[in-house]
Amino acid sequence: MRFTKMHGIGNDYVYVNGFEQDVPDPVSTARAVSDRHFGVGGDGLVLILPSESADVRMRMFNADGSEGMMCGNAIRCVAKYAHERELAKDNPVRVETASGVKIIEKVIRDDGKISAARVDMGEPILKPADIPTTLDGEQIVDAPMDVLQLPAGDWREACGLADGMTCVSMGNPHVVLYCDDVQAVPLETVGPVVEHAAVFPDRINLHVVQVISPTEVRMRTWERGSGITQACGTGASAVCVAGVLTGRGERKVLIHLPGGDLDIEWREDDCHVYMTGPASEVFEGQWLGGE
Repeated sequence: MRFTKMHGIGNDYVYVNGFEQDVPDPVSTARAVSDRHFGVGGDGLVLILPSESADVRMRMFNADGSEGMMCGNAIRCVAKYAHERELAKDNPVRVETASGVKIIEKVIRDDGKISAARVDMGEPILKPADIPTTLDGEQIVDAPMDVLQLPAGDWREACGLADGMTCVSMGNPHVVLYCDDVQAVPLETVGPVVEHAAVFPDRINLHVVQVISPTEVRMRTWERGSGITQACGTGASAVCVAGVLTGRGERKVLIHLPGGDLDIEWREDDCHVYMTGPASEVFEGQWLGGE
């Protein structure tokens, strides 16, 4: 299987050109290639495929083989790959995902390469049943956290964990917690507990956020199915929305993630979230199936 390794601010995936080759078992393949010791290494597998409703179609699989609805960092890389391999040259480009068709405006350098892209992430989903969560209310904003059954210990005081959680879907589900120091959160312990909390029937992505100012925050992520990742584009979009809903942030915000920065805007005129960030290619290779 021929592949290309790409990343959006450290959120790295193995990309396969589905116009030229078939991946008959993407679930098992995602698990195998994502292994950072015995595989290629990455947060998952992305298939770039023909589409009947857009220029190209993206299917993304997490490191555990579960299929994701959408990935903001991966879709920028799909736009870059499709442009530079001449699968889709239009700008903006339309990419079909499991959460609908997304429109990506490409930043094209003088040499014809794509350095960055702006993604229309669509409207945030705030109705609890559609996130989904079994919690009651019109929106889950600064809601009680006892249902998460967070691990005991002095880490809450060490990181300055704030009361209340906020839930947002950007095509996949996210829960946002605020604290004074994201580095003091034992994400490897807290993440799995929150991901599998009973109130989230489809599991959930966890983001811990440190507010620097109303227009600048720092965040760390535990992604369902992948664990700790360097970045999460849909998560950063959810963090922008959560900041506005909780009164902690403005509609335009610079978000610092471990892998780099994203510019996020939740516009008032169309209620859509727009994400701007880089896309990078690392190397190409041939997967031999671990033999």
